[in-house]
Amino acid sequence: MTITLPFDTRNVRWHTLEGFPHIAYHICAVDETKRIVDILFKFDAHAKITTHRHKCDYVTVILQGELRIYRANGELKEVRPVGSYVSTPGDGEPHTEGGGDQDVIAFFSNRNVDNLVYEILDDNLNVIATLGMAEFKALLEAQDAQASAA
Repeated sequence: MTITLPFDTRNVRWHTLEGFPHIAYHICAVDETKRIVDILFKFDAHAKITTHRHKCDYVTVILQGELRIYRANGELKEVRPVGSYVSTPGDGEPHTEGGGDQDVIAFFSNRNVDNLVYEILDDNLNVIATLGMAEFKALLEAQDAQASAA
């Protein structure tokens, strides 16, 4: 059992999307000119999120816990421990991911975004939804509006 020091999230407001269990997000920035979408994700311990594919290059930094990445067939592919920095090209294999023995907090910097950031896949690996620059820009605007109202 690996437990890491908690990442201080006092100034982070977590949000969720209906239909996406076991994950919360906080959008840090959406820069259409630089084609970057930066997001903090919190993955539940001992749970997996929906199967998806990253459509652009991305960097992850694990800030708390360990991120477990699973192939679409459920096989454990990789464990990223706290402090790890990984740069990955887009259009990789479909996968799911989630926390180990504690909730995981990870920073994802999505780069070279043309339009899509993620494809959400069903059990047969068919695309059932997409999240792109426009969706993250709208989520950031809603997030900022909620913060202003609080």
